[in-house]
Amino acid sequence: MDETEFWELIDATRGAAEGDPEEQADLLVERLLGFDPEQVLDFARHFESRYNRAYRWDLWGAAWVLLDGASDDAFDYFRCWLIGQGREVFEGALHDPDTLAELLGDFDEEIDGDGEELGYAADEAYEQLTGTVAPDLGVPPAPAEPAGTPVGFEDDEALARRYPRLWTRFRD
Repeated sequence: MDETEFWELIDATRGAAEGDPEEQADLLVERLLGFDPEQVLDFARHFESRYNRAYRWDLWGAAWVLLDGASDDAFDYFRCWLIGQGREVFEGALHDPDTLAELLGDFDEEIDGDGEELGYAADEAYEQLTGTVAPDLGVPPAPAEPAGTPVGFEDDEALARRYPRLWTRFRD
């Protein structure tokens, strides 16, 4: 599975799930079951490498504004959800996290921002296909600390300055 196929699968399942990340994860497992185990591992590698790329302070700050706070776990699930939004939103957020204010359509605080189940879809599909746990993917692990300059999460004025569009849309 190449990068284009990875993003096509993400887009197709997001559209079919009408934006519900849990439903998207279920659909992703269903679709992945139609692939051979090695292709499922390829999907998992693509997912994991993007998940690690998004381990950045500036993106965590954006998640903090969007979600009105984001613990370590919440940021992990946010990164899964961000991948689930598709290539345009994902790459746009990495380029400039504040553009999430424009890149995101309706944002339902009950379901959006948490894609925990998306992070397990490939593992679940692999296990159903093979009866075994997925092997190590060989993807370099995320660094111990997020990339970039730490963000002062408790400083509302600094967050409003750093993420003016997100702050205006989600916190004002």
